[in-house]
Amino acid sequence: MTTFMQKKEEVNRKWYVIDAANKPLGRVATKAASVLRGKHKATFTPHVDCGDFVIIVNASKVNLTGNKLDQKMYYDHSGYPGGLRERTARTMRENYPTEMIERAVKGMLPNGRLGRQMGKKLFVYAGSDHKHEAQKPVEMNID
Repeated sequence: MTTFMQKKEEVNRKWYVIDAANKPLGRVATKAASVLRGKHKATFTPHVDCGDFVIIVNASKVNLTGNKLDQKMYYDHSGYPGGLRERTARTMRENYPTEMIERAVKGMLPNGRLGRQMGKKLFVYAGSDHKHEAQKPVEMNID
């Protein structure tokens, strides 16, 4: 018996919609990262981008547990001396909700070319509407 290895030409991709309203950020991110990698499929192959497309809506209504809204910090550095920018999760959710979810999901993907390729299949929207109705996405529940 041989191990099944999927080829990138044979991958069948589907579209999924995840509603992040009142759901914890970590649960939404782990589910999205798992679908982007393709781990929900029986044909999962670690070195092939066999995942599906993920659309996350209502990013501005994502929930954080505990005191994370005020204590969790997001850091960026410009590369210049004194160029460190710190933002709390509350300001990220109010001003940059899509970036907050993208960072959480992309941090759970592999580093390197394969992870960047998987990250391009993620679409995050702050509101409840998206522009991918033509792909007939399927609603995905988060427990």
